[in-house]
Amino acid sequence: MKTVVFQNANIVDVEAGSVLAGGSILVEDGVIKEVGKDLQCPAGAEVIDLEGSTVLPGLFNCHTHMNLAPVAAPTYTESDAEVTMMSLHHLDQFTQSGVTFIRDVGGINSIDIDIRNAVAAGKLVAPDMQVSGKCICMTGGHGWTMGREADGPDDCRKAAREQLRAGADWVKVMATGGVMTKGVEPGSPQLNEDELRAAIEEAHKVGAKTCTHAQGMTGIKNALRAGIDSIEHGFFMDDWCFDYMKENNVYYVPTLAAVHWIVVNGTKAGIADYVVRKAEGAVEAHMDTFKRAHQAGVKIALGTDAGTPFNGHDKTAYEMVLMVKAGMTPMEAIRTGTINAAELCGVQDSLGSIKPGKKAHFAIFAGDPTKDIEAAMDCKMTVKNGEIIYRA
Repeated sequence: MKTVVFQNANIVDVEAGSVLAGGSILVEDGVIKEVGKDLQCPAGAEVIDLEGSTVLPGLFNCHTHMNLAPVAAPTYTESDAEVTMMSLHHLDQFTQSGVTFIRDVGGINSIDIDIRNAVAAGKLVAPDMQVSGKCICMTGGHGWTMGREADGPDDCRKAAREQLRAGADWVKVMATGGVMTKGVEPGSPQLNEDELRAAIEEAHKVGAKTCTHAQGMTGIKNALRAGIDSIEHGFFMDDWCFDYMKENNVYYVPTLAAVHWIVVNGTKAGIADYVVRKAEGAVEAHMDTFKRAHQAGVKIALGTDAGTPFNGHDKTAYEMVLMVKAGMTPMEAIRTGTINAAELCGVQDSLGSIKPGKKAHFAIFAGDPTKDIEAAMDCKMTVKNGEIIYRA
C-alpha cells in the first residue's frame, strides 16, 4: 500500500464553500483517506509539503475537442497520425493546467475513443475522460466536416447506434447552426425534434448521456423536448428554457471562452470574416443568457470548447475568469469546474470534491482562486490518483 500525505495546504471544500487553512490530506493507494488538521502521519508515508498552496479538486473541462488545434483557420485535413500526436500534446496542456477530467464532445475517426481507452488502461498519463465519437449533424449542417451526417429519424437513430457501438460515452447531436461552419447560422435550427429524439432515445436505452450543440432558441427547445441531458453554448434562451432545464435536471455548458477568443482576436489574426461576424453578433446575447441562467438557478458546468480559434487546451481556468466577470462568485465558478461538472458526468461519487473515499485528484495553485479567480490560471502541481503528474 502506498501512503502519501499532502500537508501545509489550504484545502478548498467546494461542497461546503469553505477553505481549511493549514490542512493535510492523507492518501492511500490513490484514494483520499482523511482530510483535516494535525493528521497523524503513518510510518513510512511519503510527505509532500505544499508550502501554503491552495488545493482544489482536479478541474474538469466538459466541452473539449482534443483532436482539434486552436488555430485561426482549421482545415480538418490532417492525417489520423497527425491528429493523434496533436491530441497527446493537448492532453499534456490540460494536465499542466490542473485538469484531471475532460468530456470530449466531437472527435475525428474514433481517435478520441482510442485515446480514452489507452488512458483507462494506464498506457497514457492524461486526464480521465468521457468521449462522444463523431457528432451527429444534418447533411451540410454545423460540424459536417468531421461529423456523421444524418437525415431523418431513422438515419439519426442509426448514427447514434454507430457511435455507441464504437464505444462513445455520450452522443452529441447538432440542434442548430454554429459559428465555425461556413453557410450556417447560429440561430437556425438544424436536426429537428424527431431526429434529435431518435438519437437521444438510442443513447438513453444503453445508459449513455446526450449533449447538443444548440445556440438558437428554436433548436434549444427542440432538444429539450427531445430529452437532451446538456445544452452546449446556449446563446439564446428564455425563462421557459430555464424552467424546463431545472425541472428535468438539464445542465448548461455555456463555453463563454469560445466566442470570447474569436471576438478578441478577430480577422486581424486570420480568423475568417464569417466566423468573426457570427461571434460578434452573438457575444452580448450569450453573456446575457449566461447571467440570467445563473440567476435562475440553472445547473452550470464548465466547458471551454477548447480547440476552437485561439481557445487553447491550456486555458480551462479562463472560463471561470469569464464567469466571475459575468457575476458569479469565485467559489461558484470553481464549483462549475469541479462538483457540478462531476455531477454532469455522473462521477460525483469518486471525483469533484476533496472528501474521504474519493480519488486523490488535485489541482494545486500558489495563489488562492477563491479570492482571486485569476490565480487558477497558474497551476503549480497536478495530482491524479495520489501521484504528481505535473509540477511547474
